Amino acid sequence: MSVSPAAATSLKTASNSIVIVRYGELSLKSKGVREQYEQILKNNIQQMLEYHGISFSKIQRDFGRIFIHSDDPAAAEKAALVFGVVSVSPAYSCSSKPAEITALCAEIGNEMIQDGETFAVRARRSGNHFFTSTEIAKQCGDAIWNKLAEAGKTPAVDLTDPDKEVFIEVRQSGSYVYSETIKGPGGFPTGTQGKMVVLLSGGIDSPVAAWLMMKRGVEIIPVFFDNEEYAGSIVSEKAIENAKVLFSWMPGRKQKIYRIKNGEYMNKMMQTTGPKNVCLMCKRFMFRIAGAVMMKEKASGIITGSSLGQVASQTAENMLSETYGLSLPLYHPLLAFDKTEIIDIARKIGTFDISIRSNGEKECLAVPEKPEVKAVLTAAVSEEEKFVFDIDEMIQKTVENAEIIEMKI
Repeated sequence: MSVSPAAATSLKTASNSIVIVRYGELSLKSKGVREQYEQILKNNIQQMLEYHGISFSKIQRDFGRIFIHSDDPAAAEKAALVFGVVSVSPAYSCSSKPAEITALCAEIGNEMIQDGETFAVRARRSGNHFFTSTEIAKQCGDAIWNKLAEAGKTPAVDLTDPDKEVFIEVRQSGSYVYSETIKGPGGFPTGTQGKMVVLLSGGIDSPVAAWLMMKRGVEIIPVFFDNEEYAGSIVSEKAIENAKVLFSWMPGRKQKIYRIKNGEYMNKMMQTTGPKNVCLMCKRFMFRIAGAVMMKEKASGIITGSSLGQVASQTAENMLSETYGLSLPLYHPLLAFDKTEIIDIARKIGTFDISIRSNGEKECLAVPEKPEVKAVLTAAVSEEEKFVFDIDEMIQKTVENAEIIEMKI
């Protein structure tokens, strides 16, 4: 088979450079919801590209795909960071005429396939065409073979385990040829599942929990507790930095962080609470404050970094006692994760190095030597009954005095 004369000059130009964006769960939604989610995803992709200074001429939706018109090599990499994106591929477009498809495949194949390497062509199509996927794949394979031979290379086809692969996506309005697929986070686009408050610390777990819920389409409102004299000086610094990293995964929005001054409560609570139950009562107050912030922000849930059995406040018995009598929508995405799994995600999302940073100080000075790990159901309620202050007034005062840090990422 002869290669089209058009192949004599490069068919890869800035004007036909494009990024294919694929998504998954969105396609299962009803038509109206799907269109809404696709538009949100498109907007989020645009915000991510603008945040990273990536140039593009337009972003368009087509059935089952979003296309970014950009010749910036970083466009695909950054688009792959957007929640809701399953995968992306930097590609070149052409018409759906076989001659143009085969010529473009031949050029791309010749550039990427080295002498002695095996290759395969994978084709898929949608719409009405006079050729099948198998037929266009064979034609393109022939074109690549001929081009490699003309270049003095020794071509070889291996459809099972090739060294290089050329992919063709033929659609009604045009075709796309590519050789690389970059995996995205998947999930739902940020903003499709409302807002939630996240109990964020400077540790490893809570940023990962927040990220996993962001992956499901949730916008987060971080709340972190400054325990003042009971905490190391680096704790607040790490919590804010972790929040900024998380915000970078959903740029283009006005963000806020609640910094809760918790020293007064800790002082008063510890006057009456038995030492073994200090962690229990600290966590219960955090839930109460998070609930108040949730109502204030019209959010729909509270995210925690709890992993079952990891620390004293996260045993099954303690988690029940901490929340006994409280009507709060709590989400624990890490409940069944082990520490290694959590660390792997923390490294991936960019919070791990922040979370492990240390200045040599103990990060919580209030933790007793032997904390309760099997609290009875009513333990936290019983401790609150001993308080010499009004807990509801304390909650209201604490939220009113919270420092709200606003930023635009």
